[in-house]
Amino acid sequence: MEKRKHDQVLLITGASSGIGAETARMAAAEGYRLALVARNEEKLRELVTELGEDTTLALPCDVADWDAQRQAVELARQRFERIDAVFANAGFSKGSPFYGGPDKPIEWKEMVLTNVYGAAATARITLPELVKTRGHFLITGSVVGHITSTKNLYSATKWAVTAIAQSIRNEMVGSGVRVTLIEPGVVDTPFWGTVPKPGTPELSAADIARSVLFAMDQPPHVDINTMLIRPVGQPH
Repeated sequence: MEKRKHDQVLLITGASSGIGAETARMAAAEGYRLALVARNEEKLRELVTELGEDTTLALPCDVADWDAQRQAVELARQRFERIDAVFANAGFSKGSPFYGGPDKPIEWKEMVLTNVYGAAATARITLPELVKTRGHFLITGSVVGHITSTKNLYSATKWAVTAIAQSIRNEMVGSGVRVTLIEPGVVDTPFWGTVPKPGTPELSAADIARSVLFAMDQPPHVDINTMLIRPVGQPH
C-alpha cells in the first residue's frame, strides 16, 4: 500500500509508552509528523529524541486537564499547521472491586477523569481540526468495553469509550471524518502497573500499533469502525 504523504500529521495521547509509543514509532517510519501528548515528560522527550525533533513534537499534558489539553492541541496546530489524524489513546487501569475494597477508592476518580473525560475532551478539542482535513479520529477502547470484566471499574470506563466512539461517528456523518474504535485484548505493556495480568496469551504493543496504522492507511472512503484484537487463546 502506498505510504502516507510526508505532510500528514498524527496527534497521539498517552504517547510516552506502550501502545502510544509503538504507534508513534511505526507512524514515524511511514513518514507521519507527530504531536505526542503524555504526562511523563521525561519519557516523552526521550521518544522525540529517538524519532527526530524536526518531525516530532513533545506536548507534556494531563488529558484530564481541559485547558492543558486545549493548549497542547493549539501548539501542535501552530507547529504543523494541520492535524490529519488523532489517536486518543491515554488511559490506565487500577483494579479495585465494587465490594470489599477500600472505603474510598481514590483511584476511581482519576481513572474516570483520564479514561472517559480525557478521551471526550480530546474529541471535542480536536474534531474541528479534523473536519478541516477530513481526517481520522481513533480511540482506544478495550475488550472489556465489549465484554464486561469483574471487580474493576475500568471495564465501565471502556464501555463509556465504546459509546463515545459510536456517538462521535454518528455526529460526524457527512463531515468526511473517519472514526475507529480500537479494542485490544491483553497486551504486554506498562499499562498494567501493579494490577495482575490475566493468565492468558498476550499481544505486544506493536500488534496494536499495526492495527492502528492499518485503519489509517485505508482509502479515504473506507471507514473501519471497530477493531477488536485478541491474542489467540484469550477466552474473553
